[in-house]
Amino acid sequence: MIIVSEKAKDRILELKKEEGRNEGENIRVSVKGGGCSGLMYDLGFDANTSETDHVFEDKGVKIIVDRKSLLYLAGTTLEFTDGLNGKGFQFVNPNASRTCGCGESFSI
Repeated sequence: MIIVSEKAKDRILELKKEEGRNEGENIRVSVKGGGCSGLMYDLGFDANTSETDHVFEDKGVKIIVDRKSLLYLAGTTLEFTDGLNGKGFQFVNPNASRTCGCGESFSI
């Protein structure tokens, strides 16, 4: 399961409205190889699911995660920050043993 913070929920709903997304488009979170720590997070809107996807809902936000990525993301919290140190979505991942300075990549 992926947990969505209140700020992340609010920003996701704002983005859906700003970009004219329909109700059937949900958040897809995945993990891909790359980045300075070896693995990278990928986040975007997606209206499609496959039979290997898991769909979670937290605070009214549906999140789609493929089976492989779920191994790396279980228990992760999706946050949104807009402070002085940067603006954007961030992942608080209890499975990561190391993260890069920008927070976009990690290793296990």
